[in-house]
Amino acid sequence: MNIALVVLNWNGRELLEKFLPTLVKNSPEAKIYVVDNNSMDTSVAYVEKFFPEISIIQHQKNEGFANGYNLALSQINANVYALINSDVEVTPNWLKPIIEFYKTNSKASIVQPKILDYKFRSYFEYAGAAGGFLDKYGYAYCRGRVFENIEADKNQYKSAPIFWASGACLFIKAKDYEQLGGLDGDFFAHYEEIDLCWRAQNQNFSVDYIAESTVYHVGGGTLSKQSPFKTYLNFRNSLFTLVKNLPKKKLFPIIFTRMVLDGVAGVRFIFLGQFSHLFSILKAHLSFYKNLSHFFNKRKGNPIKKYYNTKSIVFTHFLSFKK
Repeated sequence: MNIALVVLNWNGRELLEKFLPTLVKNSPEAKIYVVDNNSMDTSVAYVEKFFPEISIIQHQKNEGFANGYNLALSQINANVYALINSDVEVTPNWLKPIIEFYKTNSKASIVQPKILDYKFRSYFEYAGAAGGFLDKYGYAYCRGRVFENIEADKNQYKSAPIFWASGACLFIKAKDYEQLGGLDGDFFAHYEEIDLCWRAQNQNFSVDYIAESTVYHVGGGTLSKQSPFKTYLNFRNSLFTLVKNLPKKKLFPIIFTRMVLDGVAGVRFIFLGQFSHLFSILKAHLSFYKNLSHFFNKRKGNPIKKYYNTKSIVFTHFLSFKK
């Protein structure tokens, strides 16, 4: 099996210095690529000098996460792509369970390893934990992470099908990536992996979590959770994801309810004194109205009816106090 480990970089020399050595050491089964999004630092020079065995793909501008990968992967010949953030530390033999899963499951398509916190190593990491799910209104959560509540890893989450795999470390068969048209470049960054996984399941591709493979993720290496721009992208792109993938009969009622819930989130930001995040939600909704027809025209395939695992994670977490 020909696996390409593809690291997207933007002004991340310090992260490359910290994590590339471990990636190279612990991934003898794969070919490694660094994709540079027109960094202004010395990232490329560092890789060229210290890791001549790594192939470098350079973009002429910052293409974001989605297009950055789409443009790069079109130049890579492999059976399986692994999209890996530059702030991920891999462990010895981490690839073996994933390779074995692909070999023994001919229908395997998208796969995610266990993602633990680099700084608090016995805890799951926010971005992917033990695999992602959605509620009825498109709010994302993970096994091991619901909103800001993060669990310690006690091997409580076994290998299993999931709804979405984290873009921090996501494996996908190259032929499936091509058939799906890759990540949606209009997203720029955030939620694009959820959209990809939903579209994959609309076309009967599988998404799985492999508990026997472990990586550690720093998180917020490019854009922190506290960033208003990240809030804008998450709220905007989650609405776009719903428009693209919801069953047609549920589209209007779910979108309407979701926007009301976004308003509630905005009120919460007011009480927290986080006015920049409130404005990010308003900006996200304006962008949503402006681009609604564009994203509606992207609807393809046969949307699956059962896309959610929990009716309302907001109600379950904040009102029923389930963590």
